[in-house]
Amino acid sequence: MGLGVVYIGDRATGKTALATELINPDLKKWVHISGQSYDNLKRILCDDLGNFKGTDIDRVNVSSTRRFEVQVKLPSGPQIIPVDWVDTPGEVWRRYWPKENPQQWQKILANLSKSEGIMLILPPYRDLPDLKTEVAMQFPTQEQWCYRFQRWVSFFRSNCHEARHILICLNKADLFCDLNTEVNLLEYNPEGSMLNWFRRNSYIKQKYFYPIEQQIMTINEHYKTEIVKCFITSIKNRSLLELPWIYLAGHLR
Repeated sequence: MGLGVVYIGDRATGKTALATELINPDLKKWVHISGQSYDNLKRILCDDLGNFKGTDIDRVNVSSTRRFEVQVKLPSGPQIIPVDWVDTPGEVWRRYWPKENPQQWQKILANLSKSEGIMLILPPYRDLPDLKTEVAMQFPTQEQWCYRFQRWVSFFRSNCHEARHILICLNKADLFCDLNTEVNLLEYNPEGSMLNWFRRNSYIKQKYFYPIEQQIMTINEHYKTEIVKCFITSIKNRSLLELPWIYLAGHLR
């Protein structure tokens, strides 16, 4: 049975775009995807202008599962991660939805309960120092962002019993940082990166996740290991897009 990697996150955080752009064969560096057609996915998931549509809620099958293999080139040799991409619409993570749709909610929990890898995709928060002012009002304030994350803390502790790796991705990094500067520091280099995984995580957590550092610690304490790793991601930069998968390839059982 393949490893279950589940993307979760609220509506319009970019979950579908992240997964789809990873499959783009023209941009691959260290990560290559087989088992899915990028062109076919774009036709299904994008509108006529090429923009990603939100995942629709199907009342019968609330989540869609696509199977593929993530092939990662590592110094120790190529690593293959068989993946069940369980895509859920952001709507299901709203507070009211599980109460109104208990049977569908149980199906989602069944997938999560056996998943070793979970990627939580978060939006930027309005108080990030370098967030572009023209888009800032689209995003929650820091207080709202922290309050929402506390619900994720409770969710992980109650429902994700088989999780071994929880990767929290602060998405749309192109809106809140200089991508070139961060990529030069964070990108993967098999001959020796500027930062190892421990220092990458510490740097990102302290710079971008500092409002929820205590809550991240609470999750780690529950699992009795440092299960949470922090990333910044963007579909506009392949190096940042690949980093979570390179990490998983080197650390999954």
